Amino acid sequence: MKDLAFHFGAPDKLAYACRLARKAVGSGAKVVLVADAGAVAQLDADLWALSATDFLPHCVANAPNAMQSRSPVVLVTHPEQALEHNGVLVNLTDTVPAGFERFDRLIEVVSTDADDRNIARGRWRYYTEQGYPIARHDLALKRAD
Repeated sequence: MKDLAFHFGAPDKLAYACRLARKAVGSGAKVVLVADAGAVAQLDADLWALSATDFLPHCVANAPNAMQSRSPVVLVTHPEQALEHNGVLVNLTDTVPAGFERFDRLIEVVSTDADDRNIARGRWRYYTEQGYPIARHDLALKRAD
């Protein structure tokens, strides 16, 4: 993995992940969003309705391999479900995603919720102990600009 970043202060993790995926796909990246089953279902619906003029092609983990390989965004509950992708992994779960090392980039999205921030500190500690340099992006500071 070449790049690891934490994006702190997302008021709505799923909405932020949708915008992040749109931006990454716009720059040519393939994206895997990993979340729990309920969040995957919500992301699937949200990506259909980003705006009146936007549609972000995507599929879920149980889509045929041919569809996954053509989709710039794959929604999964475990990263190994997206075998065709190794670009950007966006983690929306509470745990370090298994197999994250095979991706070029890992983005951890952390909400404004105190519990979510505390759990994220554990993931930060894990990555630091493994020797990964981490970029920190404070979304509250960006909103203040």
